[in-house]
Amino acid sequence: MEINQQGLFDRVAKIMELIERMQYKLSDEELEGLMNFLPPDSRHSLSAFFESRFRDTSIIFLKAISNWILRARIAPEQGKKAIIVPFNFPVEFIHGFSKAYPITSEVLSTLGVVALEGQGERYWDMAMGLGLPDHICSSNTIELGSMLGSVDFKPQAIVSAAPGGCDVNAKIHEFVSHYLDIPQYILQKPPDDSERGMEAYIKYTNTLISELEEFIGEELSEDRLRSVLGKANRCTELYYELWDLHKARPSPVPNIFSLYIYAIRFSIWGTDEAITALEAMVDLCKKRLEAKAYPAKEERARTLWVYTSYYFDFPNLFNWMEESGYSHLGDGLDLFFPQPVDLSSMDTMVEGLATAAWNMPMTRQVGGESMSRQWTEDVVHSARELNADCAIYCGHHSCKQTWSVVSILRKELMDRLGVPLLILQGDSWIRKMTPISVIQHEIEEFVNNVVSSKKKTKRKLRKRRQNNNQQQGE
Repeated sequence: MEINQQGLFDRVAKIMELIERMQYKLSDEELEGLMNFLPPDSRHSLSAFFESRFRDTSIIFLKAISNWILRARIAPEQGKKAIIVPFNFPVEFIHGFSKAYPITSEVLSTLGVVALEGQGERYWDMAMGLGLPDHICSSNTIELGSMLGSVDFKPQAIVSAAPGGCDVNAKIHEFVSHYLDIPQYILQKPPDDSERGMEAYIKYTNTLISELEEFIGEELSEDRLRSVLGKANRCTELYYELWDLHKARPSPVPNIFSLYIYAIRFSIWGTDEAITALEAMVDLCKKRLEAKAYPAKEERARTLWVYTSYYFDFPNLFNWMEESGYSHLGDGLDLFFPQPVDLSSMDTMVEGLATAAWNMPMTRQVGGESMSRQWTEDVVHSARELNADCAIYCGHHSCKQTWSVVSILRKELMDRLGVPLLILQGDSWIRKMTPISVIQHEIEEFVNNVVSSKKKTKRKLRKRRQNNNQQQGE
């Protein structure tokens, strides 16, 4: 295994430098010229962001994410501690410190898969070359494998909020902490969803604040935290505006925006850049709603993804689905149900941070007192609210805990809502596991043979009831 290869972070940062210099408005000709500078994998993946129907908004989003990456790169030079966090830790926690900066491992892995030639697979191979088991999760192992096996960006600490919610995630972060000899700080959700469990979690949150204050060398400022959480509250408002916009038929929300929402949540929530990107998304969706704009002839199926999506081929998943009339209403990573934070005191704000961490995806569902019950309740609520016609489960090989209860979820969805669940298999971040053409075929077969027939049956029953009511009226 070569240990002098350039790391994922630095390679992604170079792509982000290109995006940072990009104009906010690009013509088709300008875009074509720009894309010609990119290698084939990068050009293919990034093309999904630049569809003309949402190009301008995507550029705002990409600039926000590029700004986050480029600030992280210079954070140590500015005397800030760069801290690796997992996807299920509220980044506004770290943004509350002036001398710290959050870097989210799963977002970095996804950016590597999207933006780099080879899609980050070399870094997965590096982790495997160190003897790590192949059943660990690619979402964090791709970037962390880069840290372990190449010349890469090195954080000063790790915060883990994954124990109990995603143990595989927790163990790989722990391994990296030992391997790189950097400290790890843990926020573990109690296996108790009662008021008592939340009280314990707030205590754990206060302990984490004290530990980080000592490590960073800075007391968490009440005024700065209030400013960050005030912006987080605005992000929450915009999240629910997008949630409500998803309810319209056909959905005016571009499929790929489901990804944008949680990319923002996991990296820049509570910042001005997050607000700007979310506002642009809301504005575009409102215009599409008013214009009744939809890229297919009709909305054939409204799909709710109950776990993750697939990230190794955006054009042939998110955009292909939308152009085929399959709306993507969001996936399990969108189900973090943010709550407005009471900004009146330090205590209420810490409680708000604890609540945000408690509600993060997987922590809330997989880390619940009863995983099957909490996951089912959240998915059933979302499917009902968003008028889903069907649900799709992306069965990642690493997430064996969800495989153990997905049959319960499928039964509950059918019994309560009559919503069928398609069960797929494949690695969300590695294309070698299941080709996108297979995934497309299975979705099409499911819609054509299950969803469409159920919708026809419902229309017949509805028409029959209407005729009966008319006859009774006569």
